[in-house]
This record gives sequence, C-alpha cells and structure tokens, in this order.
Amino acid sequence: MLRGRLRSSLRGWGGVAAMAVACALTAVFALLLPLTQARGDGSTGQGGQGVAEGAQVKADDCNPEASLRPSPNDGPYVEDIKKRGYLTVGVDQNSYRWGYRDPNKSESKLEGFDIDLVHAIAEEILGPEPDIRFRAVPTNQRIPAIKNGDVDMVVRTMTITCDRLDDVAFSTAYFKTGQQVLAPKNSDITGYNKTLKDKKVCSAKSSTAEDELEKNSFGADTSTKVPNQLDCLVRLQLGEVDAVVTDGALAASQAAQDPTVMLMGEPFTEEYYGVAMKREAEDLVRRVNQVLVDYRKGDWQASYEDWLADVPGMADTAEPPAPEYSD
Repeated sequence: MLRGRLRSSLRGWGGVAAMAVACALTAVFALLLPLTQARGDGSTGQGGQGVAEGAQVKADDCNPEASLRPSPNDGPYVEDIKKRGYLTVGVDQNSYRWGYRDPNKSESKLEGFDIDLVHAIAEEILGPEPDIRFRAVPTNQRIPAIKNGDVDMVVRTMTITCDRLDDVAFSTAYFKTGQQVLAPKNSDITGYNKTLKDKKVCSAKSSTAEDELEKNSFGADTSTKVPNQLDCLVRLQLGEVDAVVTDGALAASQAAQDPTVMLMGEPFTEEYYGVAMKREAEDLVRRVNQVLVDYRKGDWQASYEDWLADVPGMADTAEPPAPEYSD
C-alpha cells in the first residue's frame, strides 16, 4: 500500500504567485501527464466486454453513498487494465493539497490527498511501482471523460449524487464535505444567506455548487460559471466576483493558498467524495471498494495528516466515512 509521502515546502505556494502557476497549468489541462514512462498509444482500451449495465442504484431509488460490495476478484475491466499494464486516471492538477504540482519541488510531481488514493488503487491492481497515466480533467469534463473511455476512473474531489449515478458508478465514499462560501476577509458576506443578495457569485459548471445556487441564490448574480473550479478563485482574486460557492474541503485548501480570502459561514449541505467509474464496470467498482476497505484502516489517516490536517478550516483529526453497500 502507500508509503509515507511527507510534504516539503508546501506553505511556500500561496497567493497570487500560486495562481499564476495554477492558471498556466489550467491552460494545459487536457495534456497527458504520465507519472512513469508511458508505453503504447495512450488509449485506455476500456470496455467492450459486454458487462451488464446497472452496476449501482439509479437516481429514481437512490441512496447515493451506497455502492457495490467489495471484492478482490478480477473481472473483465480489471483484467483489461492488467493486460495493457497501466491505469489511466482523471485528476486535478490545480487543487492545493488534493491534486497539484508543488513548484517549489524540482521534480514537481502530482501529489495530494486524491493522488495518494490513486497510488493505493494502482498498487493493488498492478503491483509495486505501477504505471499510472494521469489526465488532468476540468470539473465539467469529469463525466464525459469516463463515458468516452478517456480514463478508467476519476479521482478528483467528485461528489456522489443521485443525478450523477445515471451516468457513472461510484465507489463507497472516501471523504465527507459540504458546500460553503468563500469570500475576501473584508467582505460583508457572512455565508450562504441573504448577504449574497446582489453579489456576483462564481461556481463551476456541472458542480454541486451550481445545482445548489439554482435552487436558491438569495438574489445573487450567479451568471459566472467556469469550466474548472479553481477558475472561480482566480475571478475572486481579480475582483470579478464577490464570492465563490464550492465544496468546503476545496474552499479550505484555497484559503490556505491565499490568506486574503476565508470561509464564510458553515457548510450548508452534506456531501461525500467517491471514485467515479463507468456504470458497467462492476468488477472495477468492487475492486476499488476492496482497496478502500484496507485504505480506511490506516493509510487514509496518514494521508489526511500529510495533506489536510493543518489546513485552516479542516479538523486536526478526521475519520473516513463508513462504507454503505447496495447489495
């Protein structure tokens, strides 16, 4: 499983300088980002085995966090990954402490809480020092990347929702969060409430934040919708919007980057992150859930302490969500 991945020079990445790096990275989000030497043509070679669809409960009868029971057995999707010898994963490369490149490090490899989980999954399927092919996927392209077969899975602070279960399958939950408001420290906005009236609020397209603002905006101008969640922070720094609505876990990491902004109010939803995969990839979903059974026993906590425990707005200690199963 995971080996210790200690941070170095993490606090050196903050403020406007960090955003300059992040913006440059965002411009190349579609680039293939191999961790190890790439082999072959880079295609995933997924699917085609005729596995029956319906691997997880659909939205018409939905407990979104309930996933398939874990299994260590290989099926057609896992066998296909082993045969080609690499795992292709959609990730973020701009989310501080979750999936990002630290410019203070000479190698500048992808690292963070989500990246640790990717390594755990890949090591269980492919063995030590697995070939992982990272694809940086913007917020609004996570589901298309899975459905089009561009990636085997997405591990990218992706909330499990009933609507999304119509398009993709999820693992059991690996992190609990909730929607929250991020604004400048000198703002008169106090949270997800009437203080948003007449304010310009940014959210990412195809995000749960966008969904919540459509339900109730408190009179805010919510027309600013961007492809990638980090773009909202850039808009906030440029003064183009007054606030951002996003997952509290991401908002906390962004506040750690830029000390001029802070979380306003308490989370107003309860949400859970899961690993997203093709709906018909039942064997892969079960295999990932088996990895998470073991991961929760120790590596989850080690990764949390490495990346998130000292982020303002995060708890000093936390526990992984208990798994729920649909069958």
